[in-house]
Amino acid sequence: RSSPDVFESRMEKRNEVKKQPVGSSKQGEFIKCMEEKARPIFFAEGLGTKTSKGGFTKDKTLDSILNVEMVKEKSAEEIKQIWNQYFSAKDTIFAVIPAEKFDLVWKRAQKCPSFLYALPRKEGYEFFVGQWSGTELHFTSLINIQTQGETAPSQLVLYHYPELQKEKGIVLMTAEMDSKFLVVHEAQCLANQVQLFYATDRSETYGLVETFNHRSSEFKYMSVIAELEQSGLGRELRPGQASDKS
Repeated sequence: RSSPDVFESRMEKRNEVKKQPVGSSKQGEFIKCMEEKARPIFFAEGLGTKTSKGGFTKDKTLDSILNVEMVKEKSAEEIKQIWNQYFSAKDTIFAVIPAEKFDLVWKRAQKCPSFLYALPRKEGYEFFVGQWSGTELHFTSLINIQTQGETAPSQLVLYHYPELQKEKGIVLMTAEMDSKFLVVHEAQCLANQVQLFYATDRSETYGLVETFNHRSSEFKYMSVIAELEQSGLGRELRPGQASDKS
């Protein structure tokens, strides 16, 4: 009552505040900013998204996925948990491979860069060829190879990252797939077979890989199916049965 002008000024400011949308206050922005800064950002979303002709990411480096400098302070087990938790929410396959096992796979991949894999279908099996290109493993169906030759497109790519291998004793793996041809549990079946054939201690099993690469005339398709059935993967990953993500 003593200062009508001051009262009117305050009322105008109050009305302006009411007109502002929820969350637009300076305090709200500050809190939001602090929350984002406090949350550890391990993954680099949106980076490394250049795609090749086949729709797969070009130059998919570990730095384009993970904040490598930040996780270097973590233990191997903590990095494994971070990696698994992040990718478990995504429609893909992934793994954290022990360094010794990857060493064996990598050594053998240099000598035998390709192999034939069998994917269980409703009636029998469909064959896929896996071809190593650096630390990437590209898969395409055998029928694609037969009809398109060297121009056959990749339908699944496994990306292996050995950057933390020496320091942490682990190799990180994730993948991209063409969802028109493969679903997650089918891609997982192919990835599991890489471990089955390339990381095995059984000389007979790895012998199939050597035969396919160096004595192709002696290679028998049915031997792959027999090995797959013996391992249990053929029965566990029949169509309609999803596997656990690694």
